[in-house]
Amino acid sequence: MSSGGDVNRQQQSVPPISAPHIPVLLNEVVTALAPQAGEVMVDGTFGAGGYSRALLQAADCAVIAIDRDPDTKAHADKLAPAFGDRFSYLAGCFGDMQDLLTAPVDGVTLDLGVSSMQLDEAARGFSFMRDGPLDMRMSQDGLSAADLLNEGAAELLSDIIAVYGEERRARAIAKAIIARREDKPMARTGDLVDAVCSVLGAPRYGKAHPATRTFQALRIYLNDELGELMRGLQAAEQVLKPGGRLAVVTFHSLEDRMVKQFLAPRTGRVGRPSRHLPDVEMARPSFADAAKRNVKAGAAEVDANPRARSARLRVALRTDAPAFAANADLLPKRAPQQFSKREVM
Repeated sequence: MSSGGDVNRQQQSVPPISAPHIPVLLNEVVTALAPQAGEVMVDGTFGAGGYSRALLQAADCAVIAIDRDPDTKAHADKLAPAFGDRFSYLAGCFGDMQDLLTAPVDGVTLDLGVSSMQLDEAARGFSFMRDGPLDMRMSQDGLSAADLLNEGAAELLSDIIAVYGEERRARAIAKAIIARREDKPMARTGDLVDAVCSVLGAPRYGKAHPATRTFQALRIYLNDELGELMRGLQAAEQVLKPGGRLAVVTFHSLEDRMVKQFLAPRTGRVGRPSRHLPDVEMARPSFADAAKRNVKAGAAEVDANPRARSARLRVALRTDAPAFAANADLLPKRAPQQFSKREVM
């Protein structure tokens, strides 16, 4: 769940929230989901609980929160007493929501990427701005960034940085990582920053940090974020009732492209045959567009919180048509395979 500031309090239709981080596009997400009394909403990326609290305050609805980061349980425990049985928390991945839920729901929201809490905690190793151990694991188990950087082959590291970071100098950065780890193991975020800057140069005022794309790529790979998004979108299609609302906030082009490609055939915007070909029966759209374009954060919110600059919200309404067949076509081409530590060594 990626968090940000919200400075338009005078225009808000929901009360201010007391969580330490406020999600970007808060009003827009609540408006898109339009919770009503008796409805059930899913907050698939609970984080500090900003969306959950706002939805619960906006209507006498129920919210089921899901998160794979164990640290978010403390925020859920603080939120629960205020809303009683209208709020529940499930530890797990939003991609598994079809298995986690026991009944169809009226709304699903996903706020993708890394959260402010994770970025601000040096020990989690997500940020190039804070020196800490090379971890980057959202669930706090499995392969760490240090494992990958110290044991992964140069070709694998290059592919990860190129595909998930869309970094043009990926091959050179991978070589720099290999060279540094031959001298001493990569252990701290600062080690990775130094390796990247040895290729791309030092940070410059007013420009994105040179390590931004590499850190993004490793985080996405280690947490299988795009695979999780694909599974989450397909699960949401299964669990939403007819008329149910889907609201997804993305923070980089790979995520936004996947959401757009997921919705395109399901809203009937692609996949229609040429008028010159014989008529064929097409699957009925399983979603209807709620907006023709994605929604962006306003200037005031971006000024208050630069993390909101890249945020994009896409919204769709579930129809009564059957869900489309699940497939892996949404993943980027050349996406590196996931592996275990034993396979890296």
